[in-house]
Amino acid sequence: MPIKITRDEIRAVYRQGEDAVITLVETLVERINALEERVAKLEGQISKNSHNSHKPPSSDSFKKTPVNHRKKSDRKSGGQPGHPGTTLHMTEHPDNVFDCTVNEFCDCGYNLSGVDSFEVERRQVFDIPDLRPKVTEFRAGKKRCPKCGKIHKGQFPTDIKATVQYGNKAKAAALYLTHYQLVPLERTTEIFANLFSLPISEGSLNTFTKIAHIGLEKTEQFIVENLIDANVAHFDETGFYVDKKRGWLNVAGTKLFTRYFFHKKRGREAMDAAGILPFFTGTAIHDAYRSYFTYDQCEHGLCNVHHGRDLIFETEQCKQMWAAKMKEHLLNIKETVESAKTKNLQCLTKKEITSFEKTYNTIIKQGYKENPKTIKAKPPGKRGKQAQSSALNLLDHLKKYQKETLLFMHDFNVPFENNQAERDGRMMKVQQKISGCFRSTDGAIMFCRIRSYISTVKKHGYNIFESLKSVFIVNDGTKNLLPTPE
Repeated sequence: MPIKITRDEIRAVYRQGEDAVITLVETLVERINALEERVAKLEGQISKNSHNSHKPPSSDSFKKTPVNHRKKSDRKSGGQPGHPGTTLHMTEHPDNVFDCTVNEFCDCGYNLSGVDSFEVERRQVFDIPDLRPKVTEFRAGKKRCPKCGKIHKGQFPTDIKATVQYGNKAKAAALYLTHYQLVPLERTTEIFANLFSLPISEGSLNTFTKIAHIGLEKTEQFIVENLIDANVAHFDETGFYVDKKRGWLNVAGTKLFTRYFFHKKRGREAMDAAGILPFFTGTAIHDAYRSYFTYDQCEHGLCNVHHGRDLIFETEQCKQMWAAKMKEHLLNIKETVESAKTKNLQCLTKKEITSFEKTYNTIIKQGYKENPKTIKAKPPGKRGKQAQSSALNLLDHLKKYQKETLLFMHDFNVPFENNQAERDGRMMKVQQKISGCFRSTDGAIMFCRIRSYISTVKKHGYNIFESLKSVFIVNDGTKNLLPTPE
């Protein structure tokens, strides 16, 4: 409510004496301070973007591009030396050869038809074949025994169950489009009709998804087992909409394995249901969501990219000097660790670790000096923890989780950030942008299992289409389709 006070009311207070004036001024100052604090908080909220907070880039508005704090690389843009690239190279075994004719007569009139070419210049055109269905007919004959009259019938292959059906390549292509390239069902039917001249319904596409989900049951268990056994694994959770209601997608990943798991709730219940963290004894890298810390049988490492964004916000929006120093300090530690790795060192020296920890604590102390904690009387009836500035919240966090923040410095197997989980979850969010929410929980669960398999085979360097084809060759869910690590 706006403050309204007339000149007559002010004079009335003045006539009451010095104490009345002091009380009025103190009341107004307190109100002004509260409003300024609120304004600063609201300005901070509207100033947050993907550059200085955990908000996704898609939420950024068309504002002035924020300052890029990344150090400029000496490398040129584009592919780097050693990059395989996609340039075409001539093949020694072309599918077709077309001989271009030489003029039959020379300008001088000599007939060249009997002259052999002394040199052949080659040019090759890479194209795709005509895309049309290849129909294979299976015929099972019947024979009658002349002696006893018993009828014998030829046996169809076990996977040929209908009079007319789609082949494994067609099923794999459908899954490739819908679950890897994230093409919506309606557009997938159009692609099949226009490119392959093969009619297919959305119902058939859904049937292929159900078959693949069943066929990948054992493979999913295998992925979970490998994630549980990993020394370091990355974890993240993000909003995932099903039937217009917000659920949660849990992501667990390493360099070789990915697991997606959908749950209606966020937190410990969902993580327990995913079946990895309750049994995980390695180092879990995450963004410090409180539910992760309830698993005390494993180590915890925090994402310093998240810390970096928070520190940028405090530096740019709240003019916190300590935040700029802390961001620079974390990057200096990172550079030192990376330099040590290039020299094949297994750890930093004790002297380096002690020095970095001392500087870390010094910056924290400086931060508290810049932001002294004040105890305010709670308004009547108000409960809960006293609200404090974002700077103090970040300071408390960095102090409490110093070990987890600096774990990458003590153990070179622990990364500086949680980029692995961020990358693993990115395309799942893209799917939501393209197709919107899933219509059912079952649909989301099936998509997560199939996408877990696709992400994993891609990390292993396997051909995705061929891997999807194998799902339909062995589709009873009793066989793991991934090779066992040596």
